[in-house]
Amino acid sequence: MMYLKPNVVIEPLVDKWYAWTHLIFPATAAMNIAFRHLKIMHSYIQAPQIHFAAANNPKMLGGPFMNYRTLRTAEVKSLIEETQSGRKHMLELATAIKDLDSLLKKHRSGQSLEPLYAAVPDLLKGYVELLYDLNHNPSYRFFEHLLYKSAYYDPSAQTVAMWLTVNDERPFVLSTARLHEQDAIELNIPLADPLIDILHRMRKEPMDEGAIGQALGLPADKLELFRSFLTEERPASYNKYTGENIRMRYFGHACILIETADISILVDPVISYYGYQTDVSRFSYSDLPDEIDYVLITHNHQDHILLETMLSLRHKVKKIIVPRTGLGSLQDPNLKVLFNMIGFMNVWEIQEMETIGEGPCRITGLPFLGEHGDLDIQSKICYNVQINGLSILFMADSCNVEPRLYDHIARLIDPVDLIFLGMECDGAPYTWVYGPLINGEVTRDVELSRRLAGSNYERGKALVETFQPRELYVYAMGLEPWVEFISSVRYREDANPIVASNKLISYCSDRGIQAERLFGEKEIVYAMGNAYV
Repeated sequence: MMYLKPNVVIEPLVDKWYAWTHLIFPATAAMNIAFRHLKIMHSYIQAPQIHFAAANNPKMLGGPFMNYRTLRTAEVKSLIEETQSGRKHMLELATAIKDLDSLLKKHRSGQSLEPLYAAVPDLLKGYVELLYDLNHNPSYRFFEHLLYKSAYYDPSAQTVAMWLTVNDERPFVLSTARLHEQDAIELNIPLADPLIDILHRMRKEPMDEGAIGQALGLPADKLELFRSFLTEERPASYNKYTGENIRMRYFGHACILIETADISILVDPVISYYGYQTDVSRFSYSDLPDEIDYVLITHNHQDHILLETMLSLRHKVKKIIVPRTGLGSLQDPNLKVLFNMIGFMNVWEIQEMETIGEGPCRITGLPFLGEHGDLDIQSKICYNVQINGLSILFMADSCNVEPRLYDHIARLIDPVDLIFLGMECDGAPYTWVYGPLINGEVTRDVELSRRLAGSNYERGKALVETFQPRELYVYAMGLEPWVEFISSVRYREDANPIVASNKLISYCSDRGIQAERLFGEKEIVYAMGNAYV
């Protein structure tokens, strides 16, 4: 009987690219294949030396540059050909979406949209509804459930790659396809497959190596490599928190674990769960409870919904709470439906000012402003967690562009004890995430004015003045080395988010509010009226 080694990476892929939510929903997947993946791959073929130089320049982190240590042009050419042939229908879907958008842009009369149904691209017929807003601007929505049941959602494009790692280094997920590596095993299983849960259970529960190898359908030439991923050494058992207080553990970025003797809540799971030596102290996968009552998701960005972490938790989570959205927006796919399609059946939606739970634990959804480039994104929510009399706000990357909103909220909720606030106040242009979905060129001035930015000093200060917390923690800054491959952040001390957060921390401290910018790991045990590490 063998365990899976703690430093085995289990990386979900779609079309050989790192899996994130926009590669699951068929419409966004088609747009990313056509207008991100192929564009980057063709650029690499034309000038691999430029990609190599850019990938090794810290100032170019997060740019559209493939990051390989050796020349991989032949393999990238092969992946281009494979994409263009095997995913031809997805490229056709992307073209049809752009054609539909162009069709509607020409229809500004305000007259009935009914005649336009005949002009909808044929492959979209029956999958979209045409509609106006109240100012006669035409648009459309997808029938998401139908699109998932069509040929455009193909689980056979999903795979899982496994390998051993010794550090936090990985190529940036939005720009580098995962090519074949001799020391990796790629499993042709969809993300909903229970075999993924079995593999993750093996981190704590032993299994017969022959049985699991057979279940995975491993070829003979990969069996020895798979054995190197296994160990007889029993991992350390998780010691369940049984104290009378509330224990909070910071796992990095925006991930916080709240525990009492009776309940556990995990916010925005991005976990460093690989066991290897490191200079940065951290909590890891082994520090998570064997059973988690709630996972709370604040918004649909890859550093807050990391499918790699979510899949590792699927077998141990009772309820996943996501922001409630409509159905059909290209830029804002429904998260509950998306998670259902990849094997999560325990997903609940929460809307603004709605409360889930009762008694000693109540979770209330609060409005989430900004950080989405002014796009109509509804899949975002902040959380007020009230547990055993303690009131905590998880503001994530919310940008406090309208302080009066939170003045209204403060009158409706109990006094707040702790605020967790993201202050990545520069933020990438909104095209960094949503660019492939946009029809037409975006001018530089528009791109730079609409950013994926959190609160700056003045906006953070306004939140403190409104809620008057006893403690404030700045988090979600992308500072930890294990999130760089998804956040592409690497700050100097004079960077604006560092300066702004230092200023807010100083402001709080001057007023008797305990404040700190989190990094690596931190544990807070909270007895009412008394916090201590």
